[in-house]
Amino acid sequence: MRALLTAATGMMAMELNVQVISNNLANMTTTGYKRQRVEFQDLLYDHVSRIGTQTSTQGNILPVGIDIGSGVKTVGTPRLMTQGTLLQTGGSLDVAIRGDGFFKIQLPDGTFAYSRDGSFQMDQQGRIVTAQGNLVQPSITIPPNSTGLTISPQGQVSVIPQGSTTPTVLGQLILTRFINQAGLLSIGDNMYTETPASGTPQDGLPATDGAGDLQQGSLEQSNVDSVTEITNLIAAQRAYEMNSKVITAADQMLSTASNLMH
Repeated sequence: MRALLTAATGMMAMELNVQVISNNLANMTTTGYKRQRVEFQDLLYDHVSRIGTQTSTQGNILPVGIDIGSGVKTVGTPRLMTQGTLLQTGGSLDVAIRGDGFFKIQLPDGTFAYSRDGSFQMDQQGRIVTAQGNLVQPSITIPPNSTGLTISPQGQVSVIPQGSTTPTVLGQLILTRFINQAGLLSIGDNMYTETPASGTPQDGLPATDGAGDLQQGSLEQSNVDSVTEITNLIAAQRAYEMNSKVITAADQMLSTASNLMH
């Protein structure tokens, strides 16, 4: 029976939905994480009787038809790039973005990735790096024994050198924007890379052209809402159960039909 295969597609779709929800919940406390959702579309239809066909020589048109669907398919798991709440940490190298921009990160192979995670550190040379040791671009080196590290909302990094009372600007952080943020490819470690779907990266200064400004001493939290995810989880579980009941009902009907033949 067609119902067996149709219900099976529904169960597979809900299984994937639960996997996405579980990943969202697992990353509730991941800095800068952006939640995903699953989008579905119906599959092809068997048009037993097409709408609008002529039903008589007098030109009568069929007002309704008979269309038998074949189930559901998953078409995407886009990320929702909405702003997460900012949590004050007090860390001098903790930086949150208020806007649409991304930090530009240089990977070990020389290519670039992009991140919303501003929990930066210093390496052995005093350079500002990510938690994995990747360089934040443009590269900025903090002199030893300097104090008063300040990162302005516009991205200027300054310190007070040893033996001085006057702040010195060390460099300028930039933010990168994309036309289609949902088209970025997640590579783990809170980083994304550009794709043909995301558009080319557009580097710019913070607080300009909608890139957003920076807030030192804060980190952007995940945009996962636990109540929404649990509600979606319950809905997915019930949909899975109902599809399984369809398979059970179809099996019972096939069994009844088979017994009638004996």
